[in-house]
Amino acid sequence: MTVLSPGTGLEAGSAGPRRERRRGRVRTRWTGWGFLAPFLLVFLFALVAPIVYAVYLSLFQDKLIGGNRFAGLANYTEAFKDPQFWSGFERMALFLVVQVPVMLVLALGVAFAIDSARLHWAPLYRLSIFLPYAVPSVVGALMWGFLYGTQFGLLGQLDRWFHTTLPDPLGNTLILPAIGNIVTWEYVGYNMLIFYSALRVIPNEIYEAAELDNAGAWRIIWHIKLPSLRPAMLVATVFSVIGSFQLFTEPAVIFPIAKDQIGSAYTPNWYAYNLSFNGQEYNYSATIAIVMGVLTVIVAYLVQRIGRRGQEA
Repeated sequence: MTVLSPGTGLEAGSAGPRRERRRGRVRTRWTGWGFLAPFLLVFLFALVAPIVYAVYLSLFQDKLIGGNRFAGLANYTEAFKDPQFWSGFERMALFLVVQVPVMLVLALGVAFAIDSARLHWAPLYRLSIFLPYAVPSVVGALMWGFLYGTQFGLLGQLDRWFHTTLPDPLGNTLILPAIGNIVTWEYVGYNMLIFYSALRVIPNEIYEAAELDNAGAWRIIWHIKLPSLRPAMLVATVFSVIGSFQLFTEPAVIFPIAKDQIGSAYTPNWYAYNLSFNGQEYNYSATIAIVMGVLTVIVAYLVQRIGRRGQEA
């Protein structure tokens, strides 16, 4: 019986393939990181770095004596006591509570109508409803601002033609619904497409079984379509809630023609913008931005948890 010593060629020959396999795994791992590296670089540069810098700015205060000094959580304490911030937040919350359900119900109704196969030229309707989403938000707000204008826009022309005085959409009582109308016009098509895509993946066998049971259109909607749409409705709701917290473009564009109604703190994001670019209060502006980011994450998480519990029930 021959005993192989550790230095024999047989052991060396078996160790060679192991080393090659190890090198192959390392090479594969680095190849994966190589494909992921461009995204990580953009992600770190465009998202992580601004957030870290904003947190850094929020920890300092610019004093008349001493310059920019470390202040700890003083800016956050001031933000939670700031009546302008909370006034804008309440306005944004009212916008969310009213506008989001209206927009989602309209999108759901349009999706049901297009999916019903009773509309002629359904692709044309689908494209027409979705088209406003393809229009940039700034352009859409400018268009509606022109329509709302009582001195130069369509509303003012109607008043002059018919010698009437129509309610001013840019007045103090209607400015928030007017902005809600712009946002609804922009995003109904986007949410409609989410709902319509979810409706198209419902198996035909379920509809065939419903026809055998003589189920009407309303029973099919209530017992088949709506339960199948719950995941899509949750996604659309979360996206809409996040979008409401980010409300900025429409008030910013409407501001030049409604300065008395849209103040410097009309929404929290508009408030942060004015603090930074008009008031030169970069530290406090960063604080407002961080607070809004945290509140957005909390509310979106709660909406998602409540929606998932509803699906599990």
